[in-house]
Amino acid sequence: MTITLNPASTVMFTGDSITGLWRQDGDDRAAYPLQVAGRWAFEHPDRPLTWLNTGYRGDTTADLEARWQANVLDARPDVLSILAATYRRLLTPLADAGTRLILIEPFLLAVDGVVEAGGMRIGEQERKQWREDLEPKIGVVRALAREYGAELLEADRMFTELSARRPPEHWAEDGVHPTAAGHSALAEAWLELVA
Repeated sequence: MTITLNPASTVMFTGDSITGLWRQDGDDRAAYPLQVAGRWAFEHPDRPLTWLNTGYRGDTTADLEARWQANVLDARPDVLSILAATYRRLLTPLADAGTRLILIEPFLLAVDGVVEAGGMRIGEQERKQWREDLEPKIGVVRALAREYGAELLEADRMFTELSARRPPEHWAEDGVHPTAAGHSALAEAWLELVA
């Protein structure tokens, strides 16, 4: 099943620093929502859309929920793409209103060594703890996709498979925030879910 994007539809991306694009000074990568919008406009000039991105750096699910009414519900998107281990109560009003949903599962790449990201030092122990915390969240996102008939972008599985071809650092240097190649992989996978 794919989502058909009709002319004049509003597509909203929301989530955390990956969606809102956390990047270091001088970094030239473009976030996957921007790449999706650009590719769509290039490939489908006959179907112009309104693209919104309400992703914020450092957001937790609680932060997302606090601004849900003003940033998401009030915008009344036709399609919502969310990268977060989110709650059922956030999705229900949108599904009830007929909004098509694209859920992107959270991911963590198995990079080697200690890296610094967002002022944090991330090593093997931190990644192990994050992975243990992440697995149930991935399960929740998959269950919500089934429950709401949403499209699911299996980002964790995708990056695991891509890491078999190129080192994980090629896709996300810190294992969390995608590189330019990682954002392009997300954009490509997202575009496969729509027509």
